[in-house]
Amino acid sequence: MNALADTDGETLRISIDTKATVNIGEYSRHGRSRCLEPVKALDHDMQKKEKLIPGGILEPVSGRAFLFFTGSYKTSDFMVDGLLLWWNERKQELSDIKRLVINMDNGPECSGRRTQFLHRMTEFADATGLNIHLVYYPPYHSKYNAIERYWAGLEKSWNGYLLDTVEAVLNRAGNFAWRGLKAIVHMVETSYEKGVKVCGKEKIKMEDRLKRSERLPLYDIFINPKLVY
Repeated sequence: MNALADTDGETLRISIDTKATVNIGEYSRHGRSRCLEPVKALDHDMQKKEKLIPGGILEPVSGRAFLFFTGSYKTSDFMVDGLLLWWNERKQELSDIKRLVINMDNGPECSGRRTQFLHRMTEFADATGLNIHLVYYPPYHSKYNAIERYWAGLEKSWNGYLLDTVEAVLNRAGNFAWRGLKAIVHMVETSYEKGVKVCGKEKIKMEDRLKRSERLPLYDIFINPKLVY
């Protein structure tokens, strides 16, 4: 699926995932700095922590990255809000794109069973007019998702700095270059609620919108936009 997407001029493949929570403070992250003197940092984090959760979208072929952060919770709504922000940022340059192939790792906030995520993705398809193909990596194989290599590079880059404010995190993320390209960075101010799900008749309606693979129904899902006449 990835190979076919990368050779089709009307299809764009993207890799999407969230990263481990970043605790804001003068904490040692076991990184290397390029300063003349070592960066002084705390060796423990027992005090109350401010946090940021990073989400990211990588376009594997071009290397373009889009990062979005929340101080709230890692949820399905956070992921789809980030996807919508990315599309609004990129849609003019991607005017020829009619289909998205989305690589994911089947995490709890975006799995093929997560009703709220699938519901929001049908809304995304309708709002953008894009045909969506969700292609999941199986459990314990998330390392093959392209954005995991991006996260590894970003972490190596910013671990040598004190991420003591939200602004410091956003600046370090925005200054990190992947394949010579710097990411677009957004802070999402929405407060997210855990445990949101679709039930009853709404779940049936949502499921009717999905075209699941017979062989891999939880790992290979098509969503077509509603046609407006």
